[in-house]
Amino acid sequence: MTLLITGGTGTLGRPTVTALRAAGHAPRILSRRAGASHAIGDLQSGAGVAAALDGVGTVLHLATNRRSDARATQNLVDAARSAGVQHLVYLSIVGVDAVPLGYYRSKLACEQLIAASGVPHTILRATQFHDFVAGAFRAQRRLPRVITLDVPFQPIDTGAVAARLVELVAAAPADGRVGDLGGPEVLPMRALAQQWL
Repeated sequence: MTLLITGGTGTLGRPTVTALRAAGHAPRILSRRAGASHAIGDLQSGAGVAAALDGVGTVLHLATNRRSDARATQNLVDAARSAGVQHLVYLSIVGVDAVPLGYYRSKLACEQLIAASGVPHTILRATQFHDFVAGAFRAQRRLPRVITLDVPFQPIDTGAVAARLVELVAAAPADGRVGDLGGPEVLPMRALAQQWL
């Protein structure tokens, strides 16, 4: 199976590419920059995406830029449909249909575009990564105190998400969502900050 991964050089993409290779896959990585196993393309403009999909049966869509995910996803879906892609796996976030943040609304819009595309697909929602939670604290490292919100988090390791994605690309399309994936503990942000400190 020829597999294209978007976002393959990102926080989740790197461990996912490693896990895919360990499982015997040889993923093609869509990137704006040249590199080993890279196919040059830009999801925002759509340039190079059709060529990157040549001969691809499965797409793993992890790319995100927090500003125009819907446009990028629409470009990918259009090209995937034209290329006859047989399975599009998309990673979203638990709670995108319940939390009124702009980024979450964008991820939900991507889910809806994929669901309406006619491309066989699987959507996995995962909770926030440990890297994301730690990043919120690292951004405050020069402050005299770490500021937390009164919200719970259920952070998950990117390796666990990568392992689940490898299972999903090898499985038949669910043509909808599969069960959500979350970390082993729900903790208040304050407790996570204390752990980080």
